[in-house]
Amino acid sequence: MTTLGFIGLGNMGSDMAKRLLNGGHEVLVWNRSAHRAEELVEMGAQLVGSPAEALNATISFSMLANDAATEEVLTDRAIAGCSSRTHVVMASISPSLAQRLSKAFADAGASYVAAPVLGRPEVAAKGQLDILAAGANESIALVTPYLEMLGKRVWYMGTQPSVANAVKVAVNYNIIHSLQALGESIAMSERVGVSPEIFVELLSSTLFPGAIYSGYGSLIATQNYFPPKFRVELGRKDLALAEELAKITNLQLPTLPALVSVFDEALSRADIRDGDWSAIAEVTRRQ
Repeated sequence: MTTLGFIGLGNMGSDMAKRLLNGGHEVLVWNRSAHRAEELVEMGAQLVGSPAEALNATISFSMLANDAATEEVLTDRAIAGCSSRTHVVMASISPSLAQRLSKAFADAGASYVAAPVLGRPEVAAKGQLDILAAGANESIALVTPYLEMLGKRVWYMGTQPSVANAVKVAVNYNIIHSLQALGESIAMSERVGVSPEIFVELLSSTLFPGAIYSGYGSLIATQNYFPPKFRVELGRKDLALAEELAKITNLQLPTLPALVSVFDEALSRADIRDGDWSAIAEVTRRQ
């Protein structure tokens, strides 16, 4: 039995930590709001008092909301004591932050793996995530058995951790386009009298099968944006990451300004700004 650490017990992190616990491992957990750990402690997890304690586990994981939260928790001071340990960042962070963290862990004598995930909380609870993993070969080999407990497939993205984060940014950018395309096409069809539910069924059962068009399409068709599984503000964060990646790779993204405008408009509307990121569809539908 390996002692594992887990930092960040939000909607995704808590379900992931549960799977590691149910796999028979001792899990040290930490969260800024300690009450989020109560259910895990009842299941057998040990609540520790600092991120450094969780990082001191043989292998540790973190699932934090964004760059700011990750930098606030994974400080140089917290990292300094984890020599000969391995840490896996599973959050959607910027490639530039991944590069800084990789160096910080290396300077502390520790290993660093990037493993952002594809999937919503209900997918995490079932262990059906797709995981994009990048890092040194020996580190990947060490953590793969645990990643396989969390996901249905681990996609190896190479030895440079930041590449996994870049791929995750590109995937989320694609999802955002799909959300906006759904909003626009549903708006067109419903204005000529077609039921949004029927239109989404047409899309998802013919030319566009898959989780995005069926899942998010259903949310948009029924305007079922609460409670959110992934909030509008997090989608806006992902757009900022796409903009950063485009600059790094010398790309111009023609649709980026339009998508930024839609997200900013959604965030200005009190009735949808706290909803699921698919609520951006309402910006077009309510014109």
